[in-house]
Amino acid sequence: MAQTPVETAAPPRTSGSSGLVLLGTAIAVLVAAGLTALSGARPLVALGLPDPGVLTTVGLPAVRAVAEVAMVLTIGALLLAAFLAPPQKSGYLDVAGYRALRRAGWTGVLWVAAAVLLVPLTVADALGRPVADVLDVGLLVEVVPQLAASTAWSWTAVIALLVVVGCRSVLTWGWTTVLFGLSVAGPLPVTLTGHSAAGGSHDVATDSLVLHVLASSLWVGGLVAVIALAASRGPDRATALATAVPRFSALALVCWLVLAVTGTINALTRISPGAVFGSYYGGLLLAKAGALLALGALGALHRRSTVAAASRGEPRALLRLGGVEVLLMLATIGLAVALGRTAAPDDGSGAPSRAEALIGYDLNGPPTLARLLFDWRFDLVFGTAAIVLAVVYLLGVRRMRARGDDWPVGRTLGWLAGCAALLVATSSGIGRYGPAMFSVHMGEHMILSMLVPILLVLGAPVTLALRTLPSGGRHGPPGPREWLLAAVHSPPSRWLTHPLVALPLFVGSYYALYFSGIFPAALPEHGAHLLMNLHFLVVGTLFFWPIIGIDPSPRRLPPVARLAVVFASVPFHAFFGVALMSSATVIGGDFYRALALPWVPDLLQDQRLGGGLAWASGELPLLLVVIALLIQWSRHDERSARRDDRRAEHDGDADLRAYNAMLHRLATETRPSVAQSDETESSPGHTDRVDAEPAGDHEAVRAAGGTAVSAGHGPDPTSSESPEAPR
Repeated sequence: MAQTPVETAAPPRTSGSSGLVLLGTAIAVLVAAGLTALSGARPLVALGLPDPGVLTTVGLPAVRAVAEVAMVLTIGALLLAAFLAPPQKSGYLDVAGYRALRRAGWTGVLWVAAAVLLVPLTVADALGRPVADVLDVGLLVEVVPQLAASTAWSWTAVIALLVVVGCRSVLTWGWTTVLFGLSVAGPLPVTLTGHSAAGGSHDVATDSLVLHVLASSLWVGGLVAVIALAASRGPDRATALATAVPRFSALALVCWLVLAVTGTINALTRISPGAVFGSYYGGLLLAKAGALLALGALGALHRRSTVAAASRGEPRALLRLGGVEVLLMLATIGLAVALGRTAAPDDGSGAPSRAEALIGYDLNGPPTLARLLFDWRFDLVFGTAAIVLAVVYLLGVRRMRARGDDWPVGRTLGWLAGCAALLVATSSGIGRYGPAMFSVHMGEHMILSMLVPILLVLGAPVTLALRTLPSGGRHGPPGPREWLLAAVHSPPSRWLTHPLVALPLFVGSYYALYFSGIFPAALPEHGAHLLMNLHFLVVGTLFFWPIIGIDPSPRRLPPVARLAVVFASVPFHAFFGVALMSSATVIGGDFYRALALPWVPDLLQDQRLGGGLAWASGELPLLLVVIALLIQWSRHDERSARRDDRRAEHDGDADLRAYNAMLHRLATETRPSVAQSDETESSPGHTDRVDAEPAGDHEAVRAAGGTAVSAGHGPDPTSSESPEAPR
C-alpha cells in the first residue's frame, strides 16, 4: 500500500454507478413532482392561500428531491472515505477514500445549487406568488429571514458549500472525519423547521424526524458509495471492499431499525390510525412503509448472499442486487418529499391549545414534586441516548468479565447513575416542564452541565472501550479502537480540554446564553432546546474530564491544579446565580407571557427561583468533585507505594543500595581532607585558627563518612566500614 498522498486532482472516473445514480435521481424527481401535482393545490386552498403557479407547485418538490439525493450522496461518500475505506498508514487517504472524497465534492456542488434554488422557491410558495415575482434581491433580503423554510435552506447551502471547499482542500483522514461531521449537520436546519416542527406533539415529531433523516442519509448514501467502490477498477478495490462491505452491512441493519421505529412514531404524531386508510396522506404513508419493508427484505438478501462474496473481492451479486435497492431507495426519497408537501387529514381534534402550539403538549398543572418525578414524556434523542449508552456499557463490562478481567463496580455504578440522571433530566417531569418554566429549565441545565458529566467521566468509558474493542493490529485496517485513540489524542481534544479553554466554555456559556438575547430567540424552537441540552452536556464533560476523569485524557493535570481549576469556577458560577436573582428584567418574557401558565403569575419571581437553583446547585457537584479528587489522590499514592515495593522486591532494593553506595563514596572522598585537617591542628603555627573552627563540623563529617543507611535504619552490616572502625 502506498504511503504518499494521491497527487492527481481529477474527478473520479465515471463508471456504471454514475448511470445508476442519474436514473435513480430522475425517478425521485418524477415521483416527487408527480405525487405533489396530484395534491399540490389542496393544502394551499385549505389554508386560504393563492396558488403560486405550476412552476412553483411542481418545481419546488422536484428541486427538493434533487437536493435530498445530492445530500445523501455527499454524506455517503464522506462516510466511505472516513470510516469504511481504510486510510494509509501515513494518515493520508488511500485510493478508495480519495475517490470517495472527490465524488463528495462533485455531489456537494449539486447540493449547493439545489439548496440555493430552493430559497426563492420556498419564498414564492409561502407568499403564493409565481417564482418570477420574487426574484428580486431586495425582496429576498427582506423576506427570507422571516420565513423559517427559506432561512433553513440558506443555512443548508452554506454548510454544503463548506463541505465542497473542504473536499477540494484536504487529503488526510483526520480532516475527512471533520467534513463527514459537517455534512451530517447539513440536513438539520431543514429537518428542525419542517412540517413536523409545528402543531401538537411537534417535539416528538421533530425528534423522530431528525433521527429518521440521519439514518436514511447514512443508509442510502452509504450503499451508493459502496456500490461505486465495487464498480470501480484497480488493485485496491478488493482490499477496500474487504473492509467496507462488512462495516456497512452492520451499519445498514441499525439504520433500517431506526427508520422503522422513527417513521412509525412520526406518522402517529401526524395522523390517527383510523385515518390511514381512505386518505391521500395515509396512502402515501402506506406506500412509504411498503418500500421500507421491501428494502428490509433486500437487505436480508444482501446479508445472506452478497456480503461474503463482495468481501472476498467478488462484487457482481452486490452490484446486481444493490442496483435494484438503490433505485428503490431514491424513489422512496421522492415519495418522502411528496409526503412532506401533503397536508395530513383533519382528525377532528380542533386547533391545538396555546401550550401545544408553543411547546408541543399540554401541562396537567403546577410542577409538584410528584409531577416532576412521575409525569414523564420520553425524549427520543436524549432519552434514547441514555438507554443506549447504559446498554453498550454493560455489554462492555460483560465482555471484560467473560474473559476473566475485573472491572471496578464503582465505575459501573457511576456510569449507570449518569445515564439515569440524563434520562430523568430530559424525560421526567423536569424535562416536561423545562421548556415552559424558567426555574425548571435552569434545574434541568444544572443537571446536564454538572451532575451528569461528573458521573459519566467517573465511569471511565474510554478505558472500557479501549479494553473491549478489537484492535486493528499493526497491519490491519484501523477500526473503532484506533478511531477512539485518534480522537482522544487529537489537537482539538488537547485544545478543548486545556483549563484556559474548558473553564471559559463551562462558566461563560451561561452568561453568553442568558444575557445576550440568544435564549429568548431560542425559546420557541424545539431544535434550539436540543442544541442547548447538547451544548451543556458537552461543555460539562470537557470541563470535568481532565479534572476527575479516570480515562486517559490529552491533558493530565496534577491534583493541586485540578482543585485550583474547580475552585476557580465557583465564584463565576455563584455570581451568575446572583445576577439572575437580582435582575429586574424577565429573560424570554415574551414567550413566557404568551404561554401564560396560570400557576406562574410572577415571571420575575420564577426567574429568581431559577437563579437561586443555579447558585445553590453548584455546591453538591463541587463536593462530589472534591471527594473524587481526594480519593483519586489517595489511591494514586497507594499505587505508587505498592509499585515501589514491587520494584524493591524484584531488584533487591537497588535504589536503597545505590543511595548507600553514594554515601560511602562521599565518605571516602571526604576522609583525606579530614586527616589533613587533624595534622593542621597539631601544627604550632595554627593554634588560633583551629580554636576558631567549630569542632562539631568535623564530627559530623566523620559520622557521615562512617555510617551507611540500611533498610533497618541502622549501620549496614555489609559495609566495609562500621562505626567502630579506626579512622
